Amino acid sequence: MANTRHDWTVGEIGTIHDLPFPELIFRAQTVHREFHKTDEVQGCQLLSIKTGGCPEDCAYCPQSAHYKTEVEREKLLDVGKTLESARNAKASGATRFCMGAAWRDVPDGDQFDQVIEMVKGVRELGLEACCTLGMLREDQAEKLAAAGLTAYNHNLDTSPEFYGDIITTRTYDERLKTLENVRKAGVTVCSGGIIGMGETPEDRFRLLQQLANQDPHPESVPINQLVKVKGTPLEEEKDLDLFDFVRMIATARILMPKSMVRLSAGRLDLSDEGQALCFIAGANSIFMGEKLLTTPNPEADRDRELLGKLGMKLFSEKADAAH
Repeated sequence: MANTRHDWTVGEIGTIHDLPFPELIFRAQTVHREFHKTDEVQGCQLLSIKTGGCPEDCAYCPQSAHYKTEVEREKLLDVGKTLESARNAKASGATRFCMGAAWRDVPDGDQFDQVIEMVKGVRELGLEACCTLGMLREDQAEKLAAAGLTAYNHNLDTSPEFYGDIITTRTYDERLKTLENVRKAGVTVCSGGIIGMGETPEDRFRLLQQLANQDPHPESVPINQLVKVKGTPLEEEKDLDLFDFVRMIATARILMPKSMVRLSAGRLDLSDEGQALCFIAGANSIFMGEKLLTTPNPEADRDRELLGKLGMKLFSEKADAAH
């Protein structure tokens, strides 16, 4: 039986991460099988409800107002269009619908009221509702919780030590405070990071330590591979080795046994074999739809084809088959 711990040291995490690959995968699979079904993954869809013009300077992000990218600034999407996207997501097999807005902090007033209506509407469709809207106060988190929000995404991105090389407009402690506000409001936490931004292996271990030592663990841990976008400071970053990515997924699975480990941004750059390795390493969720906010993503038919080859299914299809 896997022990759920919240006191991991960087040395312990590094030792697990650096195990011989077959041993690492075996351990990750053992933990995965104890807490999850191995033949199914959750489908999530992420919609950008307010795109571009963000005052943050995150070095990986094409939505930052600090960089000249091809992302055009758009105002907040109306509730009807958002719910239409949610219905389409449900029809394509997603059970979680995520709404992302390029804000530094969540604004009060009409815009926040619109988001509340979106959350209510998504829940009425029978979908899990997730938001990623930037920094969140405790009272705002409580209002989202009252509307039925399932999860709030706020990634830590990287280690506290490397963080300042990637973002200067928001502190690591501010990120942790948002997660604390979400947790206090009774909403589940979705928090992970981005691999391949020029960080060291130790930075990766420290990121995992920050996540795995939260009590409780984040219910959802997205592991993103950097998507290099022209115009951002990281556009020339060297490609991430697939095995480094798979090792992060396997290590996350071992450290956070019950969490959903989500295969997130950068999936388009992975071969079928690469994605299969990620599932074997313990990833049990994928983001579907043509885009992840503003970066390309495999289409739903492509995902179904791959899962079919592997004898796997999306959660909702398993549920449908049972009725």
